[in-house]
Amino acid sequence: MPILRQRSTRIALTAAAGLVAATLGFFAWQSFYPVQAAKGWEVEVLHRDVDKAASLLPQADGSLLVSRELDDGHGSILKITAHGDRVVLLNNLSKPDGMVAAQGGWVFSQEGGQAPVTLYRDGQFVPLFEGFSVQGLWNDGDHLFAIEDRKGDGRLMRYDWQTGQLDVLRSGLSETEGLTRCHDGRLLYTEKGTGIVRALADDGNDPVVAQGLRHPTFLMCDQRGLWISEDNTHRARLLRIDAEGTQHVVLTFLKAPQSIMADGKGGYLLAEGGRNRVLRLTPPADDATAQR
Repeated sequence: MPILRQRSTRIALTAAAGLVAATLGFFAWQSFYPVQAAKGWEVEVLHRDVDKAASLLPQADGSLLVSRELDDGHGSILKITAHGDRVVLLNNLSKPDGMVAAQGGWVFSQEGGQAPVTLYRDGQFVPLFEGFSVQGLWNDGDHLFAIEDRKGDGRLMRYDWQTGQLDVLRSGLSETEGLTRCHDGRLLYTEKGTGIVRALADDGNDPVVAQGLRHPTFLMCDQRGLWISEDNTHRARLLRIDAEGTQHVVLTFLKAPQSIMADGKGGYLLAEGGRNRVLRLTPPADDATAQR
């Protein structure tokens, strides 16, 4: 009997060890499996070692601004020049997230608690208004829109550049992160927890324009349609919804992708925060869609 018990114990321990190894191997596979692109699309790593890359903002001189979404004053905004040199423009930030060009400079937000949405121009900081965990930003020239990523008490706000007035357009929002305006005039925003994208409506009943998503975060609209990145730690996707409403999976096996931006050369840049890098995405050579 003791021999049988010892044998049973060894079998159980071996099985448990095998299960642990298989589980660790599965998660390692998910973490390191290379990003897969849809047929015809090409993806490459443009910049590595960019801690928690979140928002991207290409500049006229060929440089790229990247917000590094680290918390507790460790966050920063990095400038990567056209030659690959790196300069920290701003530091001591808490989860800098949204960035958008505005007023001859650019505006940034901080998701790490209460902090002002700030305009940076000619080396000067201009606090615009206070927010709580502000993530998404959108500037249309007359107004700056900002949305808070909170649970149950988030707000969608509109700041008037001329008067400085701040209006709260929506309140009581939950896990709202991305914000963009499309060519048809709709202002869209994401609800990460419910996996949907809504359009701001005049009557206050914001319709769902996309659903069944996995933690949608950043949004962008262009001539190819609505782009959505899914902020999943494993097997995240970059999606595109075309003008007919058809959903296309452009990239898979991403790790916590964040903002996507047109690169001005017919392709796209994508911040992959989970792997601390910036990707470059090139459309198929026979793609007739022109970016305007």
